[in-house]
Amino acid sequence: MMRRYGDRPDPARHYRTRPGAYAVLLREGRLLLTLQHDPAPEYQLPGGGIDPGEGQLRALHREVAEETGWSIGAARRIGAFRRFTFMPEYDLWAEKICHVWLARPVLCLGPPAEPGHTALWASPPEALDLIVNEGERGFLRGLFGA
Repeated sequence: MMRRYGDRPDPARHYRTRPGAYAVLLREGRLLLTLQHDPAPEYQLPGGGIDPGEGQLRALHREVAEETGWSIGAARRIGAFRRFTFMPEYDLWAEKICHVWLARPVLCLGPPAEPGHTALWASPPEALDLIVNEGERGFLRGLFGA
């Protein structure tokens, strides 16, 4: 059974399943995060939705490059969680299935290509303070303690 974080699903509401791939990116003891500015500023693990026909690993590489400007290597899947949430950018209620990977940032290719994103580095304790998504925080606590 996959662990759920956040609100319980509302049985009266229809949720669209939205799988995604997210990365814990560790280099020299620091984590590479993304700050998504809209619809409200939020620090996150880089990642996002898996497009139809796209595999998890391919989506992970694409999303990390779009949101941080970095290429990654040595990716290994460390687990998954789900959460039920409203996605205002898509006007959609979603059951997000979040596949989490541990990877190493390899090369900065340039600034984030996705509008409204800023890449930043943080220590694991700083990342735990910045990230508000309970599922992402749960994976960080599992890796770095809390």
